[in-house]
Amino acid sequence: MATTKLLFGIHMHQPVDNFRWVIDHAVEVCYAPFFEVMSRHPEFKFAVHCSGWLMEQIEIRFPDLYGQIRRLAELGSIEFFTAGYYEPILSVIPSEDRVTQVKMLSGAIADAFAQQPGGLWLTERVWECSLIPDLKRAGVAYTVMDDYHFQCAGFDTERLDGYYMSEEGGVELGLFPISKKLRYALPFLNVESAVRAIKSYHRESDSAAIIFDDAEKFGMWPGTHAWVYEKGWLERFVTAVLADDAIETAHFGDYYMQHRPRGVAYLPNVSYYEMGEWSLQADDALKLESFKAEMGHERYEAEGVKFLKGGIWKNFLVKYAESNRIHKRMLELSRVRAAIDDPEFDESLYRLQTNDALWHGVFGGLYLPNLRDTAYRYMIACENRRYGKKTAIVSDCNDLDGYEKVKAVTPRYIFRFDAAHGGQMVEFDSREHGFNWQNTLTRRKEAYHQRMFEAPGEAMQHPAEDGIDTIHNAAMEIDESLKEAVVYDWYLKHSFVDHVTDEGFGPESFRRCSFREYGDFANQPFSVRHDDAEILFRREGGLYFPEKSAAVLEKRFRPTEAGLAFEIAFKSASDRPLRYALEHNFHFGDYEAVTINGLSLDAAQKLEGVSSLEIVDGALAQKITITLDRPFDCCSFRCDTLSQSEKGFDLTTQGVSIAQLLPFDGALTLSGTLEVANV
Repeated sequence: MATTKLLFGIHMHQPVDNFRWVIDHAVEVCYAPFFEVMSRHPEFKFAVHCSGWLMEQIEIRFPDLYGQIRRLAELGSIEFFTAGYYEPILSVIPSEDRVTQVKMLSGAIADAFAQQPGGLWLTERVWECSLIPDLKRAGVAYTVMDDYHFQCAGFDTERLDGYYMSEEGGVELGLFPISKKLRYALPFLNVESAVRAIKSYHRESDSAAIIFDDAEKFGMWPGTHAWVYEKGWLERFVTAVLADDAIETAHFGDYYMQHRPRGVAYLPNVSYYEMGEWSLQADDALKLESFKAEMGHERYEAEGVKFLKGGIWKNFLVKYAESNRIHKRMLELSRVRAAIDDPEFDESLYRLQTNDALWHGVFGGLYLPNLRDTAYRYMIACENRRYGKKTAIVSDCNDLDGYEKVKAVTPRYIFRFDAAHGGQMVEFDSREHGFNWQNTLTRRKEAYHQRMFEAPGEAMQHPAEDGIDTIHNAAMEIDESLKEAVVYDWYLKHSFVDHVTDEGFGPESFRRCSFREYGDFANQPFSVRHDDAEILFRREGGLYFPEKSAAVLEKRFRPTEAGLAFEIAFKSASDRPLRYALEHNFHFGDYEAVTINGLSLDAAQKLEGVSSLEIVDGALAQKITITLDRPFDCCSFRCDTLSQSEKGFDLTTQGVSIAQLLPFDGALTLSGTLEVANV
């Protein structure tokens, strides 16, 4: 009797230094019960990829679970897949770092489980053919990616029941296509339907049904723990597969060695369909949804999938300046790694390369401040090893936009400024605490915001015996009060942002970004020059009423032992009474522990006639004081973003927005300091 080879794999990952309670929860509802079931059926062969940091946590904190994994490996049940140790997206880190990170995880697997992995889990299934030579150098023979990758190259799904070979410069690599049909069937359909989906792959005597997907679907996604374990789906599924003579579980490596490839494949730069949609600008993502709806589901699945595509993963670096900044700073540090020759530097760099903070989709990613905090902590750790106690002012064009970025390094702090966007301060690092107070996020339009203002849709409903919803088609509950948080900024939300406005500027117009802006200084380029002591930004711009009136703004920064001294000079051809607003946006680890001049954030929306701002960061026991040489009014608010998650919509505080307001007629000069002290 002809059998279908079932190549089944799970991918386990948690972001580096994720909250302890998240790891505990993942183990309790997902990882531990999954391996408990599989331990009762060691004859079921399957593949496992677990990112290096997560396996460390399991070994240290969950010895029973780790022991079950080891026993299954010893019994021959598990084939381990490698990847970058700290789960980077391989196509966006340098070549040598790719090879090193993959070898690190392969070596750890060999040491712990006596296996030398031949297969690689492709993080977020982000494929570029340029990876092939590096993967081969790292000892990889084959990898897995979605059948969507193959469809984008013109392949029909009926042919995707085995592996294909590809090459780059004559270096070969095997490519296994993961079945979308199986991804949406396991574990969401009932066992009988899932088994039928597997057995539908029987075109040839050596046909394979290929599934390699997130382990978190088996217990951690909404509704799945009760379905998979309490109602016994996984136990029944494994038992049914093993009892069915038409299905044979197998390891990817054995199948790769024992069967010929289906042919040759050259695939475009692509990830899974949803990732391509998420990486588009919001309006383009909405257009893509519209085109797909116009085509119709059946026609899209049959024909349109080959032609209707979203963007590529690297579009996230275009879409989000904050993501691009972290990425380009990582590349900067990777370039100097060899010259520093410090194992602690290398370790911090590889942890920095973790992918989670760089993109955003149905999971939080970039929108989660703690993930960005982790990235900056390791970035600052690298800088500490790099500079020691040195003081330096250096410039670069790392962000690839053609404008200088100037970095001022002192023994206690690192300040980084961007000439492209208003001469803003875009990095404000405490070297001692490994924390970036400038780790804010600008409020942007996202395609899913449209759902806030549409009639509620219906989830794809199944009778109880048929299965449960995936997070891609489940209905989301929308709290009407959250609509107030849908605000979009027209400039990046960092510090030393220059606004020329009027008496209409107040806490609410500031929060809603609806104040009148007469100048062109908040988001336009400045020229910059610096020496060893100071940085000078200058822009010859204008005021618009709407006719243009010439105006010039200069900002001068001098690093000091305690922080920064600054001077601002503004001149215009207009003598119209206006207000100058100097905006700062600061990020904190615990906003409930932050006060402004002794007031909580909720109470400190408007201050009048003050000469300084004392912002206390209770979490770090630090006080940031901003002093001007004359009294000013102050407006502030919590800067919240509304983002999508697997549970619905999340309101997340990304920073505190503060504006120092001063009246002026045509010209203004002021000086001040930004200093930090222990509380």
